[in-house]
Amino acid sequence: MTLRCKTRSSAARHFLGGVSVSLLGGLSGLAPLPVAAQPEVSGSGTVALDELSVAGTGLGVERANGPVVGYRATRSGTGTRTDTALRDAPQSVQVMPREVLVDQQDIRLADALTNVSNVQAAGTLQGRTETYNIRGFNTQTGAVDGVLLNQSSNFFTTTRDLADVERVEVLKGPASVLFGRGDPGGLINIVTRQPTLIPSGDATLQGGSFGFRRVQGSVSSAIPSIDGLAGRLSFAAQTDPTFRNYGGRDNSRFFVAPAFTYVPTPDTRISFLGEFTRQDSQYDEGLIARNGRVPLDNLSRYYGEPFARYNATSNFTTLRIEHDVNANITLRQVLNVQWGAFDQFVVRATGVNAAGTLVQRRDTATDSTYAAVDSQSEIVAKFGLFGVQHTALLGYEYTNGYRHSYTTQGLIGSVSFLNPMFGAIPGALSLQGDLKQKNELHGVYLQDQIDLGLGLQLVVGARFDFGTQFYFNRLPASRTIPPEQDLFGATPRIGLIYRPIEPLTLYASYANSFKPQTANILGAVNPAPETGVQYEVGARLDLIPEKLTLSGAAFSITRANVAASDPANTGFSVVTGEQRADGVETDLAGEILPGWKMIASAGYLDARITKDTTFTVGNRLVGVPSFSGSLWSTYQVQGGEFRGWGFGGGVVLVGRRTGDLNNSYTVAGYARFDATVFYDIDARYRFAVNLRNLTNARYIEQPYNQFNNAPGAPLSILASITARM
Repeated sequence: MTLRCKTRSSAARHFLGGVSVSLLGGLSGLAPLPVAAQPEVSGSGTVALDELSVAGTGLGVERANGPVVGYRATRSGTGTRTDTALRDAPQSVQVMPREVLVDQQDIRLADALTNVSNVQAAGTLQGRTETYNIRGFNTQTGAVDGVLLNQSSNFFTTTRDLADVERVEVLKGPASVLFGRGDPGGLINIVTRQPTLIPSGDATLQGGSFGFRRVQGSVSSAIPSIDGLAGRLSFAAQTDPTFRNYGGRDNSRFFVAPAFTYVPTPDTRISFLGEFTRQDSQYDEGLIARNGRVPLDNLSRYYGEPFARYNATSNFTTLRIEHDVNANITLRQVLNVQWGAFDQFVVRATGVNAAGTLVQRRDTATDSTYAAVDSQSEIVAKFGLFGVQHTALLGYEYTNGYRHSYTTQGLIGSVSFLNPMFGAIPGALSLQGDLKQKNELHGVYLQDQIDLGLGLQLVVGARFDFGTQFYFNRLPASRTIPPEQDLFGATPRIGLIYRPIEPLTLYASYANSFKPQTANILGAVNPAPETGVQYEVGARLDLIPEKLTLSGAAFSITRANVAASDPANTGFSVVTGEQRADGVETDLAGEILPGWKMIASAGYLDARITKDTTFTVGNRLVGVPSFSGSLWSTYQVQGGEFRGWGFGGGVVLVGRRTGDLNNSYTVAGYARFDATVFYDIDARYRFAVNLRNLTNARYIEQPYNQFNNAPGAPLSILASITARM
């Protein structure tokens, strides 16, 4: 059964208007708190204050899953699955705190990730979702609070909303030793906002260029009559017509995320998170390449039809239970269930005639469903052995996921390359493919963080994944059902950390990745999994102790059995041979002076095909610039008559990129300049205006293949008002 979720623009507008008025009206009567810190349920069952205040100084100790003071995080659980200082992780881990998202007024996850070195938005999959290149390699999935999204899906069905996001973390390089299946470039982990015992809340109204409208908010409080129980509800709704010419249709998204935390005893913690998203968007392939480049004379040019729609739902629920046996041993059980669906009736470009004047097209209909269950059982033990301190993690993970995608297609009339017009009649549809995939995997993993003394730490770990995969894509003439395929992956990691002096940390590491194939591979039966290996050396330096941190890394990653878009544009993928990415990068985050914050990045990549029978060896990988970088800085006046006023700005730099593995065309590099001005009226209200692409530059933001090139938005203005309690 396929779940359909049609949404009309008028309904979205009504919802936005009604919710926004009621939210602001409700919040306006709340008394302001003298300090913006809100207590949360702590591990001991007592109340622990968040590290936020009007003055911006910390109250308490930062936690791996908690708020961050300013732009500089100091702890994370993404790289080790334990609450560990970032300087004690043997791989690069970059954290985007919520304060960065708020100051930049980030709407998309792609916007937040421009702050991270060697991470690029890599395609919207025709406006349906988001994909990224991390250290040169594409990833189309990620994790939420340490739980990977369905391993049988080749992309997440909806665009990520940021309403309940506390921090965005990027683990660079293979993460398979802890997370199992995954891409070698890295892992994006979303850390969500936790419930608070004392009432807290915020609501934001946003409006901007091209008719954009959005309301989002989050409210949290203790639940009456049950000691130790707190809840949070985060929500968002938006309508986005965009600058693209869809023939009068809008994109809309609705998101709600309930969360609960319960501490029945000082040693036991129980939490629940639910995330439910509904999306109705235009199917948009973007601009088309011709004669080795993508024309940018008209960024709104659209080669589809107004009826080309994409409708999807995604649902994500996690139950987490932790119990401290004693001060040194913690037991953890995580149970996650995911399900969702999408249906689409779309128009796709298939070619350009020899004269370059017409775009040939086809119409396609797809119904797809997915579901998955994930169970993680872990024990964390701290102990001394032979005079050496250990933090050991032992875990077992069971995952079972499937997807079913049924696709039909036909022919539809061509349109002009330079002046496409709407109104073509859809053609009759016939079977293109009937894909069924199921993965059942067991993973056993062990990690030991060893403090050797004298400033030396050793992190060693290994994971073994085993199970079965059923993968079958029935073409029109195929009726043979293949057997299940046995899967096995061994992914070790070893890292050495050395702190010669207190502000400086040096590290070196070796890591592996393992991932069953999920792409629609042409003519394949149970294709071999992807594998990857990385060598990395790096350093972290506190330029200003407790305030400003500079990190850098050099690395080499090799990836084998890679799935890529078929150059014949069949709609399927092909398995290529081997690819390699060598690079260096640096990231800076923190506070330079009171009120002056900065986050910056720079990266260089040489990412190429090293072995292949389909594409030319030496060709560059898709959408990977040799150089990229970013800078964002804000300053808020700390005293005097202008206290509360703030301003800031930054630049995003992206170099020239190739659009396909044939390197048949390139897209130029670009520099995008942004700015903001904001005013904290008092402890309760903030008004902000953000401007993006100040120079109105024309550029391709996300090349994907010849027929899919998403242009960057022109000069855009976004105004927002936030009410807090």
